[in-house]
Amino acid sequence: MRLFLLPISTRRVLIYCQRLNVAAPEKQTWADWGTSKATKLWAGWEKRESGWQRKVVDYGNYALKRIPYEEWGLKSIPPISARKKEISAGEKVEVFFPSTVLPEQNILEVLKKLGTERQSLHQKRLIWSCIGMPISAPFAIVPVVPNLPFFYLVFRAWSHWRALSGSKHIEFLLKKELVTPKPSKILDLIYADKNQPFNTALEKQTNTNPIPNSVERMIIHKGEAKQIAEALSMPELDIELDRAIWQVDKSIQAEKKTKEEKEIEKAQSKQGEKKK
Repeated sequence: MRLFLLPISTRRVLIYCQRLNVAAPEKQTWADWGTSKATKLWAGWEKRESGWQRKVVDYGNYALKRIPYEEWGLKSIPPISARKKEISAGEKVEVFFPSTVLPEQNILEVLKKLGTERQSLHQKRLIWSCIGMPISAPFAIVPVVPNLPFFYLVFRAWSHWRALSGSKHIEFLLKKELVTPKPSKILDLIYADKNQPFNTALEKQTNTNPIPNSVERMIIHKGEAKQIAEALSMPELDIELDRAIWQVDKSIQAEKKTKEEKEIEKAQSKQGEKKK
């Protein structure tokens, strides 16, 4: 496998794993079987033009789009158990990144942050999802419609487990020094003309010497995900990157709006004090 670090804004990075030469498992696990059945069922519902199946798909896609891009990125990284042969052989994992944005000497620190900052969150939510499963089980008595709350909690539990496994895999690779940073010429070309304050991005990402008043800005924008995915010959990256861009841009706009509202309130408060 190999990892990619793709800066979305001057403070946020998407990590994505590309699996190479993945052999089909000799014996299918229950998780694989369940995932395959769910995928086929969902694909069938997506073809419906109306009915409750269509509504479930629409609401489901809406919910999936709002699952944090960080979680999707960590889920792309396989559990350590899936790479026993490579790990026992001491095989190193290459990490590709745009050196025009992320200097090589900071890559390990960026990886460490991405691999550890969400572990506690995924552990807690995995536990709560498991606790909620038996509580939602009685909904199965409702005729015709499947027990959607239960299946949603099963999916979220699996999703948090995969993200947690991915983060622990990163942590393991760093601990065993099985990571090789490699600047990507393709990514350098893509990011070269962005003209962003990359030093701010780096300082924020590594939590060293942060600039308090720095403004977060988008580095890549809507519509560029497909271009990057095609340049890297990774069509599956398109949807992940597009989701990350949408979420980060929305977050920045929300923070900007909140800041403006606070400044207006502050100005109005000062005017009121002067009148008194």
